[in-house]
Amino acid sequence: MTGPNCGCADDQRTTLTRRGVLGKALAAGAAGAFAGLAGDQLSTQLAFAAGKYAGDTLVLLSLRGGFDGLSAIVPAGDPAYYAARPDIAVPKAKLIGGDTRFGLHPALKPLLPFWKAGTFGAVHAVGQPEPNRSHFSAMEELERAAPGTSVRTGWLDRMLGGLGATSPFHGVSVGSMMPSRALAGPVPALGMKSINDFSMYGDQEGQPMAATLKTLYAGAPALLGQPAGQVMSSLATTKTLAAKAYQPANGAVYPDDTLGRALKDVARLIKGKAGLMAACVDSGDWDLHENLGAAVPGKRMHDKLAQLAAALAAFATDLGTTGMKRVTVVTVSEFGRRVRQNGSNGVDHGYGNAMMLLGGGVVGGKVHGRWPGLADRYLVDGDLAVTTDYRAVIGEVLHKRCGLANTRSVFPNVRSTTSGVFRNR
Repeated sequence: MTGPNCGCADDQRTTLTRRGVLGKALAAGAAGAFAGLAGDQLSTQLAFAAGKYAGDTLVLLSLRGGFDGLSAIVPAGDPAYYAARPDIAVPKAKLIGGDTRFGLHPALKPLLPFWKAGTFGAVHAVGQPEPNRSHFSAMEELERAAPGTSVRTGWLDRMLGGLGATSPFHGVSVGSMMPSRALAGPVPALGMKSINDFSMYGDQEGQPMAATLKTLYAGAPALLGQPAGQVMSSLATTKTLAAKAYQPANGAVYPDDTLGRALKDVARLIKGKAGLMAACVDSGDWDLHENLGAAVPGKRMHDKLAQLAAALAAFATDLGTTGMKRVTVVTVSEFGRRVRQNGSNGVDHGYGNAMMLLGGGVVGGKVHGRWPGLADRYLVDGDLAVTTDYRAVIGEVLHKRCGLANTRSVFPNVRSTTSGVFRNR
């Protein structure tokens, strides 16, 4: 998550969480028996619907390390951008898509067809209510999403609770990064590195741990027996999915990297009709303090964006137009980068940022949000100002696409955006 010479403290989160496979339903006495049952449970998280959920699957893609939205969604119409970044700004001649104000980095070319189709777009000058340049605390606040309150659950946990999710396999995480705090709370959530690798530690070693667990908790009180039953159900579901070789549809080819494999598994879960409501997937290493590079292959920012675009384009292609009508992908990051390049041809921790949006309900082909400008008088301590709270954008998704009537139960004291970033279902 940190750059080679960043000097930033590593994320100190513990990897053993109380939700894991069983979530908060585990009694204290049972926690020791279940801790680490699923070898992948601490890697990524998804959350599935219980019952007849009819809303979109929300895919939350966290770009960890501090995403440089000014490089991805380029404010080409603002001359201060080019003045501040003489060596790393994306030349106007290389921009794709966009309009008179903004253009897309050329490495996002795989997403250009979706931009033209109106299903890929962005919101600029978004961020948290207050600047915070610490990776750890900024991401913690981003995922708790309730500053100034005593709320300690994650916002996705609150969303899932509001929509009636109760089963852990009506929820999963996929990938190699640590689980998102956004799922912290009482609603069960499941985490796995991948569908094919999801199993109990003992079973991986040739021991019948699943069968032993089933026998051990047969007839146990509900407080203990229900979590054990959820483990059995989760193992059975993933075993069924893993038994079938997966072939992406519509000629989609996923990159063979962490993000590509994770999004491929999210698509498998959606197509497998597990009732997926929300998915958390991580993409790391966006902390580009040095050698961000020009907009050409072989340079760090170009290649990172190319990998991101390839994975997202494969995901959308695999699900197809019909499948993406019920999927909304939203990117978030703990903070943006400073406007002015540093002495190492990189950019340091900043404030305002861009969110990218992909899905059938997205009003795409444009950049939403009120642009504050990059002239010195408009900056916040050298950073892009925030004119839109990131929670307001997600709140619109929850209301219009997921069917959550009271978004303030998820984001206290935040009014959802009303500028038409998303279409009603």
